Amino acid sequence: MRMILHILVFLFPLLTLTLTCHASTTITITDFCVANLLLPDTPSGYPCKPLANVTTNDFAFSGFVPFNVATTSASVTNFPGLNGLGISAARVDMGIGGTVPMHTHARATELLIMVQGQMTAGFITPNAVYMETLKPGDLFVFPQGLLHFQYNSGEGNATAFAAYSSPDPGLELLDVLLFGNNLTSQTVSRTTLINVLEVKRLKALFGGTG
Repeated sequence: MRMILHILVFLFPLLTLTLTCHASTTITITDFCVANLLLPDTPSGYPCKPLANVTTNDFAFSGFVPFNVATTSASVTNFPGLNGLGISAARVDMGIGGTVPMHTHARATELLIMVQGQMTAGFITPNAVYMETLKPGDLFVFPQGLLHFQYNSGEGNATAFAAYSSPDPGLELLDVLLFGNNLTSQTVSRTTLINVLEVKRLKALFGGTG
């Protein structure tokens, strides 16, 4: 009994301090944080738009229109209601022979959902390549940050939707990074082992100089 009293005497000040801290801390809980695109982005996302300025349009997006070969994205920069929700989306439309070249999303995992036609999709790790041919109803996941690709491997147009685990997944196209820069062709050739003449041809194709 004496030991129990000693324990209670020891714990009581700690409990009192904890309750006092909780009582003195005001926690603001919000259901959403619509991006205020007039302010700069931050590591934790865009600042919240004032609630009085939030409208239904912030939670709706009508930009998924079909193209012959194109990707239409709905991310926080054009769909501010996604801010802080950890999700965004895209529509991928490919004509016959269409391709989404090697690229990465540094801030998100991607889930590809096939809707029409046929695509071949895959991603690359230092040890292996994981690739699958997809038909309507099939899904394929690309882990965050890994190089991946899709191309139309069917006989007609292909359409898929993509979901991302970030409101701003980012996009880095490998070809643009390699050949859309102002490094000299000799430097790119030495660091990629690609012939200088081919590097110059690719730089002209992707808007690079040097």
